[in-house]
Amino acid sequence: MALLFLAGAQDAREIEGSLGGRPLAFFPYGEEQAALVGIDLDARPGKTPWRIGVVDAAGAPHTRSGVVTVHARAFSVERLTLPKPMVDLDSAAEARATAEGDRLRTLLAMLTPERLWHGPFTRPVSGTRQPTGFGARRIINGQPRMPHSGVDYAAPRGAAVVAANRGRVALVGDFFFAGRLAVLDHGLGLYTLYFHLDKVDVEEGALVERGQVIGEVGSTGRATGPHLHWAAQLRQSRIDPTALLALRPTD
Repeated sequence: MALLFLAGAQDAREIEGSLGGRPLAFFPYGEEQAALVGIDLDARPGKTPWRIGVVDAAGAPHTRSGVVTVHARAFSVERLTLPKPMVDLDSAAEARATAEGDRLRTLLAMLTPERLWHGPFTRPVSGTRQPTGFGARRIINGQPRMPHSGVDYAAPRGAAVVAANRGRVALVGDFFFAGRLAVLDHGLGLYTLYFHLDKVDVEEGALVERGQVIGEVGSTGRATGPHLHWAAQLRQSRIDPTALLALRPTD
């Protein structure tokens, strides 16, 4: 995850670009243009093409392209033991989980055309303990599962969960795997997701500010104990959400 700056294009009629075939969404940033850039956790190491096209104030097109190198990242392996009904699903539970997964993917594919977030991102729970688990290859009851697409914050049940940045509540639900959840749409294809909540204190459609309480830590859904699973997606790329905390935007 990075913040890409494009200088000298503040008066451009149009700006568009892509990285690895995924579109970039540019927005005004002071005297420049900027875009968030994210690499999916399953991206293959190697050369990835990028391209930026600009139509300047006079209507003349300009294009630049190149490649960036995606380096391999080592992910941990986690072995978990859970109740059999939470792993080997019956037909009703499997149908429910599939429908919920489809609903979530459809939501995360939607693009709000304006940027709602501003300034730095904040961690969703208080404290100094570092989260764990992003990209972990999980083996549950001896069976390999999908990689862990978020991070886990250890926290007691009832601890406040806050919005990482300004955004609109795109979804509140109670899912088989994720439990009670809230999803925030920060605009331009950026979403943050908050799973296993004990309660949710916001409603769908509400605009929330950075640091506003949106719920409480719980252990709903498929969870071994109270914690917050926090995830982020940018234009459907599953990114390490802690990378948002490392950004230092001033706007």
